[in-house]
Amino acid sequence: MHQDAISCDLHDHIEVVCMYGYQVRLELKDQQIFEGKAIDIITSPEKCEYLLIKNEQEQQVKLAQLAKLQVLTPNARFKEINFE
Repeated sequence: MHQDAISCDLHDHIEVVCMYGYQVRLELKDQQIFEGKAIDIITSPEKCEYLLIKNEQEQQVKLAQLAKLQVLTPNARFKEINFE
């Protein structure tokens, strides 16, 4: 597994938030917080994966930097995922 890769189980949860367009709150390992609507998973030419979220603008958040994902959308399939 690439050093920046996350487990398949965690990756599946990211795919679900994108598929349903959930509003999410992301906490990164460096304590940064991002909120927005999950749009897609994108891969850079260097093979790093990012979660694309949209609030006022689109932002790319590196999957390997995620510490916690909270789903803000009511009645979602799950509420929180810890990556650490």
